[in-house]
Amino acid sequence: MAVGKNIRTYFEGQWHDGNAPIMRAADHGSWLGSSVFDGARYFEGMAPDLEAHCARVNRSAEALMLTPSVTTEQMVEIVHEGLQAFGPESAVYIRPMYWGIDGDATAIVPLENSTGFAICLEEIPMAPETAAATLGYTRFRRPVLESSVVNAKAGCLYPNNARMLQEARSNGFSNALVADALGHVAETATANIFMVRDGEVFTPTPNGTFLAGITRARHITNLRADGVTVHEAILSFEDFHKADEVFMSGNMSKITPVTAIEGTRYQVGPVARRAREMYWDWAASTR
Repeated sequence: MAVGKNIRTYFEGQWHDGNAPIMRAADHGSWLGSSVFDGARYFEGMAPDLEAHCARVNRSAEALMLTPSVTTEQMVEIVHEGLQAFGPESAVYIRPMYWGIDGDATAIVPLENSTGFAICLEEIPMAPETAAATLGYTRFRRPVLESSVVNAKAGCLYPNNARMLQEARSNGFSNALVADALGHVAETATANIFMVRDGEVFTPTPNGTFLAGITRARHITNLRADGVTVHEAILSFEDFHKADEVFMSGNMSKITPVTAIEGTRYQVGPVARRAREMYWDWAASTR
């Protein structure tokens, strides 16, 4: 499903205008779910951490036993070529993706060197600075590596995220605060999560149940460079209820303050505002 209307698709060595068809009915990815993707952003004439996102989609492919066919450097070059059709005022979601084409004799295991590749550039506005989220609980949890490919940004993981979101929305919240298998806070249904208490920042320690995002890492680096103490720690839901402020981080919106978790209310705090300011300053420095 397309979110935006202005789309360009790179497939089979060339750019196509629009939401081009890229899979066939019997492709491994179509019926057995072997698809991975990544998401970078182009906004205000800059594409921060593009190389890191392109490198990660290749690692995600390998985690699903797919053979990456495009190097990170080639991918970055292709993306920049495609972005030339958009103006500097455009905000674009950059989505490189792989999927399996053929399977082995059982059909289940994707064959080596039989991988589809495409890049979708989709014009989607950045969230306004005033955007905020509310979080509710969900009974659905993040899986572990022994039962799911949580070390990849894989399409097959997203039905679980979708039911988290749907449950939270049905209870009047915009997103879900999600636990890992042991009941500790992992992330939200769509983004990594941070909390602030007594001027120090806390975020769940990466434990193999969720992707510790590229944007998450950028915020941690920026905050520490600004003199803020940042802890990666095991955190409970009660820890978040006792926090002074809470915010989410992800590629789509970069930073989103949280104004409620169930019945607990929060103000949009100074740390979230400062983290956003530092991210934009850092991104501009890499233009």
